[in-house]
Amino acid sequence: MPHTDRVKQILSWYPSDNPGTLTNLARLLNTGTLAGTGKLVILPVDQGFEHGPARSFGPNPAGYDPDYHIQLAIESGCNAYAAPLGFLEAVAGKYAGEIPLILKLNNSDSLAKVPNPMSAVTSSVKDAVRLGCTAVGYTIYPGSGARNEQYEDLRDIIAEAKSYGLPTVLWAYPRGNLSKEGETGIDVVAYAAQISAQLGAHIIKVKPPQDHLEQAEAKKAFEKAGIATKTMSDRVREVVRSAFNGKRIVIFSGGEAKGTEALLEEIKQINAGGGFGSIMGRNAFQRPHAESIKLLKDVMAIFAGKA
Repeated sequence: MPHTDRVKQILSWYPSDNPGTLTNLARLLNTGTLAGTGKLVILPVDQGFEHGPARSFGPNPAGYDPDYHIQLAIESGCNAYAAPLGFLEAVAGKYAGEIPLILKLNNSDSLAKVPNPMSAVTSSVKDAVRLGCTAVGYTIYPGSGARNEQYEDLRDIIAEAKSYGLPTVLWAYPRGNLSKEGETGIDVVAYAAQISAQLGAHIIKVKPPQDHLEQAEAKKAFEKAGIATKTMSDRVREVVRSAFNGKRIVIFSGGEAKGTEALLEEIKQINAGGGFGSIMGRNAFQRPHAESIKLLKDVMAIFAGKA
């Protein structure tokens, strides 16, 4: 399809990228219900690895089957489907070309409690190419004592991915030397978005920021600059601004499972604050199938300005 003006504008923000990378970024923006709007709704299913099968798929046992998730992403009109190597190897050949795939290159489990969180690299850029993926994904934990190693690994991954024409989606989850509240504090989430943009991510995924300021120096800066933080839309606006004044795509996770009304209200606030979309896993696939489809379509309607 011809690019809309909005897609052309977004692509213009990545002038150093080669045509292959821009083509794949455009494919993400031109797929599904939100094609051409500049907004994204992605279904990520890495929770089986991250949290375990019963916690992830027990509420909806159909989710134990890898085919279920990619079918859900296609049927609901998502822009892309993201998963670790095993889940993608199970479905990539069956659904080749039907939806953009994002290979999550690193993952962690919840069995070990370690002082310096760091995900293991569990697949490669070449795996992504072999499986026909449109992008690669990677997680960093700003605040972890192991963050520098993560950043250095990411540098090499982004360079290799670009050489194959693949953009990078970066999960930026502050963790480590922070309070539990601080992991989603507005100053910390905005800082994580800035770090992600500086590291070269094309699409940045963060958690919805809360009205909490973790760092004393940041609190002074927010107050001096008069940066509003009271509403979710205020906080989303600051996170997006922190990613090169909105010139990087910033999408927000669905987070812990929550009621439909609360979830859709949060999506409305994210949209009002200029967020580029949502990457929603458990809040979608843990529901009965028909309910999952309706929820994802309702979320897309909000980002499309139709609800």
